[in-house]
Amino acid sequence: MTRPRRRARVGVAAVLLVALSALAGCAAPTAHPADDRPLVVATTTILGDVVGELVGDQAEVLTLMPPGADPHSFEISAVEAARLRSASLVVSNGLGLEEGLQHHVDAAAEEGVHVVEAGGLIEPIDYSDGDSRGEPDPHFWTDPTRMIDVVDGLEPELAAVEGIDPGPLATAVDRYRAELVDLDGQLDTVFSAIPDERRALVTNHHVFGYLAERYGFRVIGAVIPGGTTLAAPSASDLRELVDAIRGAGVSTIFADASQPDRIVQVLAEEAGVDVDVVALYTESLSAPGRGAATYLEMMRSNAQLIATGLSP
Repeated sequence: MTRPRRRARVGVAAVLLVALSALAGCAAPTAHPADDRPLVVATTTILGDVVGELVGDQAEVLTLMPPGADPHSFEISAVEAARLRSASLVVSNGLGLEEGLQHHVDAAAEEGVHVVEAGGLIEPIDYSDGDSRGEPDPHFWTDPTRMIDVVDGLEPELAAVEGIDPGPLATAVDRYRAELVDLDGQLDTVFSAIPDERRALVTNHHVFGYLAERYGFRVIGAVIPGGTTLAAPSASDLRELVDAIRGAGVSTIFADASQPDRIVQVLAEEAGVDVDVVALYTESLSAPGRGAATYLEMMRSNAQLIATGLSP
């Protein structure tokens, strides 16, 4: 399921809301009722979905962030922090992604809760430009092969949780690993239809470094020149981005669905830029029925939108 694209002359207010409707109905997560199963807490919706695929009904999986949340700024309640500290295992993204709740994860670890950072299970790449140049990029899930590494690394961690049977877990891991291999092949096929000269990505912040490396894209730039949405672009940053967009002939910019208006608002300050703005779920899953309710669905939907946006 994909969302419609809109042609946007930057500066026209009506186009700012390409994807705001996609956020409607995103409800906050509710705590699962207490039961005898071990509690596994995942910080992000993406990791919550993957962990749920692996453990099935063997554990209670609590995902801290709701659909559509910005993982850089999201914070949790005192009740959720208490549940975090009572978990049998916490699976976080790491690499600096969860800026708003990292102190809660650290506090749980200090109290003896076992925390696994998915970012520590992969070979990370560093940001190549912008304010975060040289720092590790936490957006590894845009490359399904990195997610295979995450799944392989999570298997022994989950198997060590009391109450999780390693046998069914191994079966689920094998099944999901095969789905990730298939996803990688599907994305390669979809992206192969995009001519090399049009494989240029511009986003609201740097989120597609791993995807670009895996599938042969060029990252032209980002409105927020760094890996976090908490930063702000300068006037010179915007001028450089506009020059890069014009030089590369970029006709489509991709904005995360949690902040679809910011990219247009900042570019509206620069004259003569005529682009499509396409909203993607890049850092969070969507609510059910909105095209990105699971990690696999999100990646397939984004691939189709990217291919459509960049094709002649």
